Amino acid sequence: MAFLVFLILPSIFQSCNTDNQTKKHPKQDSVLNDTKQVSPESQDTLYTITIVGDVMMGSTYPYPVLPPNDGEAIFEDVEEFLQESDVTIGNLEGTLLNSGGSPKVCADPEHCVAFRMPERYAGYLKNAGFDIMGTANNHSGDMGDEGRESTMNTLEKYGIKYAGYLTNPTTIFVKDGIKFGFTAFAPNTGTQDLNNLDKAVKTIKDLRKKCDVLIVSFHGGAEGSGQTRVTRRREFFLGEDRGDVYEFAHAMVDAGADFVFGQGPHVPRGMELYNDKIIAYSLGNFCTYGKFGLSGALGLAPILRIFIDKHGDFAHGRIIPAKQIKRGIPVYDEDGNVIKLIQQLSKKDFPESKLVIDDDGYIDVKE
Repeated sequence: MAFLVFLILPSIFQSCNTDNQTKKHPKQDSVLNDTKQVSPESQDTLYTITIVGDVMMGSTYPYPVLPPNDGEAIFEDVEEFLQESDVTIGNLEGTLLNSGGSPKVCADPEHCVAFRMPERYAGYLKNAGFDIMGTANNHSGDMGDEGRESTMNTLEKYGIKYAGYLTNPTTIFVKDGIKFGFTAFAPNTGTQDLNNLDKAVKTIKDLRKKCDVLIVSFHGGAEGSGQTRVTRRREFFLGEDRGDVYEFAHAMVDAGADFVFGQGPHVPRGMELYNDKIIAYSLGNFCTYGKFGLSGALGLAPILRIFIDKHGDFAHGRIIPAKQIKRGIPVYDEDGNVIKLIQQLSKKDFPESKLVIDDDGYIDVKE
């Protein structure tokens, strides 16, 4: 069966952007859900990376706001898209801690929100297919040092790799003999500093020596429903310097990163191809239960699947459209709204890019 799949793949992907091709519903698309493919050009094996944005599965602080049935089915509708991949990554927006902790103190108390997810919820991440979680964001220190320590211990208990804290800046995930390096940055205390570009470049160059494929996450850019555009300049939110994400992402690729993706604005942003590497500037909210606004673009939850060769170069990909319902549960979006948005934003913000996103979410490189 595997041999038959490999034989038909070249013709499938050579025609994936043609008008007369019949595209399957993603839930029936065994080809795109296959973790190993062959590049039609080189016959090299391709590896899959599946990525989503912010994940906050509910909080018990200052009072419980948790999903139905204790959240056991929170990923049920989308887990098949997360499980069949070489590496699946999300951004853990908050802490894993059953009780206690030292809630953060904010400069602006009116905009101060702290998240404390039950430790058992890490099991839901594992069962859904997550291999790695980024821990660099503005909520990773919500419960102080106790929260960070519990988060690290809990992720390790459930066999999930993580990176982004100053105390654990990088990690390596080995699958099928391929070493996937991962690191994450944010402009927040206790995390690798997004705004210290020289140090970030050094981190990437050092990690590059230790892995075959290098993935970089960043949590940056201004927040809100109106922040879908990549401005190519420094961005601020509530007086905080959220970085120049365009400059940062390009510097990461120049230093050796194979794939760079962001989150932080809580809305999706555009994507570009830079030096044969794909940059996704924001994947928005994926699963943010109970305490997030989810109207309009805030509720769109793209699942990005990319295929790369053994050199880390982008081959092709797919945006699997999802959205959040019922206060923050991710489900497949039959209307494909997030595809349309990312397609439009990518054209507007990166007209020079050779990345092409068709109406069904297939991502290719313009000849």
